Amino acid sequence: MAELAIEVSDLRKTYRTPLRRKRVEALRGVTFTVERGHIFGFVGPNGAGKTTTIRTLMGLIRPTGGSAKLLGEPVPSRAARARVGFLPESPYFYDYLTIGELLDLAGRLFGISAAERARRAAGLIERVGLAGARTQSLKKFSKGMLQRAGLAQALMNDPDLVVLDEPMSGLDPIGRKEVRDLILELRERGKTVFFSTHILSDVEAITDRVAIVAKGQLQAQGTPAELVRKTVLGVDVAVRLTRDVSIAELTAGAERVRHVGDELSLLLPGDADVDAWLERAHAAGAKVVSVTPRHETLESFFLKQVAS
Repeated sequence: MAELAIEVSDLRKTYRTPLRRKRVEALRGVTFTVERGHIFGFVGPNGAGKTTTIRTLMGLIRPTGGSAKLLGEPVPSRAARARVGFLPESPYFYDYLTIGELLDLAGRLFGISAAERARRAAGLIERVGLAGARTQSLKKFSKGMLQRAGLAQALMNDPDLVVLDEPMSGLDPIGRKEVRDLILELRERGKTVFFSTHILSDVEAITDRVAIVAKGQLQAQGTPAELVRKTVLGVDVAVRLTRDVSIAELTAGAERVRHVGDELSLLLPGDADVDAWLERAHAAGAKVVSVTPRHETLESFFLKQVAS
């Protein structure tokens, strides 16, 4: 049996609103596991319970019910936290520290020696692309630069488990790719990475497993390939018309039609007899330009789950 980095069982969290004392169920029996050495994506809309789950795992809030373990230790656990790197959503750092001073502070909190702190800080500053901002105070950092600084401090203790809440937030496409590469590099080194995000293309590109949460409940989990069915949702067809033909005959039953000049493109439903349609098109003198099946994506699967 694979070793587990995170174990969450029937996790529940109920809040009371400040004024009306209304009861809000932020988590409603969330259960999942994360294997060691895996990249695990935790996705859901705003208010789904992602950050509440992460804060519970980090021991920042107490659950109303259920249990959780990090690296085999019950939450909260100082022993486990020493082996965890954490980047919260929208992190706050002291304005007048430099990136080097921030990392030195993080290293001190973990009891790392001065020489080792200096060595790790230098490497991490280069790795997250902040070498050119060594002398600037964090107050002058952009949101994307602060996110990079947060990633560096999360790795200062060389953690076995890295927990990242919206790590791509505020980053441009180049920055997102660099963070994806960093996450993949961590997995190659045997680390476990658990991250929440709204960017489904990143989840599909790098994760080993995904969990989708909505309204405080887990809606689905599995590998990206398992979650995305291989059924054909439709077929995009493009043809060039060489003579006058009955457009109505060729477009009967199509879900979308575009006719410009001698170019005709349409979307056939997933259960359409494409071969029969192509025979009719050839008989009508049309030349087929392209036939492209349209499969379900992680994004379309996600939208169905959160809408249910």
